[in-house]
Amino acid sequence: MQATRDFSHYVRDAGPGLQHIDLAIEGVSCAGCMSKIERGLSAIPDVTLARVNLTDRRVALEWKQGTLDPARFIDRLAELGYKAYPFETAGAEAAEAEQSRFLMRCLGVAAFATMNVMMLSIPVWSGNVSDMIPEQRDFFHWLSALIALPAAAYAGQPFFRSAFRALRTGNVNMDVPISIGVILALAMSVVETINHAEHTYFDAAIMLLTFLLVGRYLDQSMRRRTRAVAGNLAALKAETATKFVGADEISQVPVAAIFPGDIVLLRPGERCAVDGTVIEGRSEIDQSLITGETLYVTAEQGTSVYAGSLNISGTLRVRVSAASEGTLLAEITRLLDNALQARSRYVRLADRASRLYAPVVHATALLTVLGWVLLGASWHDAIVTGVAVLIITCPCALGLAIPTVQTVASGAMFKAGVLLNSGDAIERLAEIDWIIFDKTGTLTLPDLEVVNAAGIPDEVFRLAGQLALASHHPVAAAVAQAAGAKSPFVGAVEVPGQGVRGMLGQTEMRLGRPSFCDAEQLANERAKLDPEASIVAFSLGEAKYVFAVRQALRPDARAMISALQKRNIRLEILSGDREPAVQAAARALGIGEWRAGVTPADKITRIEDLKRQGHKVLMVGDGLNDAPSLAAAHVSMSPISAAHLSQATADLVFLGKPLAPVVAAIDYARKALFLMRQNLWLAIGYNLLAVPIAIGGVVTPLIAAAAMSGSSILVMLNALRARRVAKGRA
Repeated sequence: MQATRDFSHYVRDAGPGLQHIDLAIEGVSCAGCMSKIERGLSAIPDVTLARVNLTDRRVALEWKQGTLDPARFIDRLAELGYKAYPFETAGAEAAEAEQSRFLMRCLGVAAFATMNVMMLSIPVWSGNVSDMIPEQRDFFHWLSALIALPAAAYAGQPFFRSAFRALRTGNVNMDVPISIGVILALAMSVVETINHAEHTYFDAAIMLLTFLLVGRYLDQSMRRRTRAVAGNLAALKAETATKFVGADEISQVPVAAIFPGDIVLLRPGERCAVDGTVIEGRSEIDQSLITGETLYVTAEQGTSVYAGSLNISGTLRVRVSAASEGTLLAEITRLLDNALQARSRYVRLADRASRLYAPVVHATALLTVLGWVLLGASWHDAIVTGVAVLIITCPCALGLAIPTVQTVASGAMFKAGVLLNSGDAIERLAEIDWIIFDKTGTLTLPDLEVVNAAGIPDEVFRLAGQLALASHHPVAAAVAQAAGAKSPFVGAVEVPGQGVRGMLGQTEMRLGRPSFCDAEQLANERAKLDPEASIVAFSLGEAKYVFAVRQALRPDARAMISALQKRNIRLEILSGDREPAVQAAARALGIGEWRAGVTPADKITRIEDLKRQGHKVLMVGDGLNDAPSLAAAHVSMSPISAAHLSQATADLVFLGKPLAPVVAAIDYARKALFLMRQNLWLAIGYNLLAVPIAIGGVVTPLIAAAAMSGSSILVMLNALRARRVAKGRA
């Protein structure tokens, strides 16, 4: 019987005519591995995307629908020397935790062996070696070998396994020169001990492994901390929900069995499994990890709730608008995956350099050995120098220089409410000197609200809200929500294009256009006070009232605009809204340059003009009509509430109602770009200094091990500075 492999459960649609699968990979340890895997998988016909995420050891694959069996990818990875399997969150997290524990065990063994071998080396170092009794010296050497050889065999597994996989498939990675250097140092030391030589290098080999394991453990820990953000999001996803299958009958069902239009029950203490709208009940919900709001939000009829939100107090009935992969939580998770998988031009530069480095290192070491022999040195001394070259020139620092900064910066940005949707967004954002804002839904909140609610009597507000529930107009919906209306007015009739009317006893009520309610004069007076507001009138017999409805500015908009101006960034508003509304917003925010009534083509023309003047433009916009200008800008940003096309076009997306993430993103991007360049120069400078010294025979393998590991740890510790930016962003 022939066994078949069916991975269709893990395959999902990735757009028109495309399919997608995520595979977890064992053995990916460096930029060279990433490049080799991507090239190997991209060579398969009909594959449109092969992107390795070193952070969580995953590869994202897309291909033309119906053309490939996912099992072929796993087979191809096996040919390249990597074991792969379909990605599952729980399994991946468990494997990652086990890998951390394994690295820690290796580090513990290496550190223990290093301390003991170094203690045994002290008697040799402290006196004149040539005057020591040979038997005594040999005893110390054999004792060092007894400790170092088994310790190196165990502690060196992360490097030996990786190097073996690479060599078995005819490739090299950064672990190959490390493994060769360690094995050569140990082998030479055994030969030297057998020949009763004065010096051995057991201490250098085991210390090298200790330094390398410290660096690799720190690297993985850093990546795990950043990856934990996505893990936290995944943990918010409820696997089941309580669905109404009858008028009063409920059933616990998988989320996959819930569809838009269904009604679910959300009890206190439960996490919402779907996106939807509350149709009954009242409670407080915690949606801080989804929208960025830190305070509990009151949920009642008409309130939107999102998957991952925690219900605090009351019981709610929710009508489903999206479930499973269509929820806001799923969208945020996808964007975070993009941020973790994306690679910038500096990362790509480091990748290319790392690919070239392994063969260059081997060639340099070989030429060093041959050169010293030609100059009259013994084979022993020449090989020792070659080992030092192998060790000291390992490109670990270069391979870590940029990815670590990007990993730390993208994690810090996420905590600040910003998600990356483009590989080089950080670098482009750091260069901007001009920001163009759309007004509606960007500087303002997307939802309408009644701004003169305090001047309306409570009973009038209640009646107007009930009447408003009978209308489908968004302005009427704002009145109903502000009034806290629970049920529509019985007998209300909507007059198309005019408003809603109903009878309260013998008195007629009307809600709608001022002319419909015979309240033009009152509406005109209110419009003069608030020219950007939409006016809806309410009449109760002869009594007339007006509601001023408009989008409010984001709560911290003024402070954030001031913060941007202090950073010497020019600001401008381009909006398709009416001139009074745009002028009022610009005046309130202190933005001197603004234009109203502009079309999408006008926005693109303005962006192109600024580009020709040498400016780097950030476009911050929301809505379908902003998608072209978002694409035209040097870099772009949208709120998470933006239309899906805008989110797909924007390079960055920010969460929540505040505008602070825009400022935070710029600060983090500038700091990250500075650290990327600094790390790159640190890595290059180290090699420019270290290579000639090693070739000159000045350093021993022990010193080479310390220098190489120290450079790697230095760039990683420097990358951690990307988590913090200057105080006083706001």
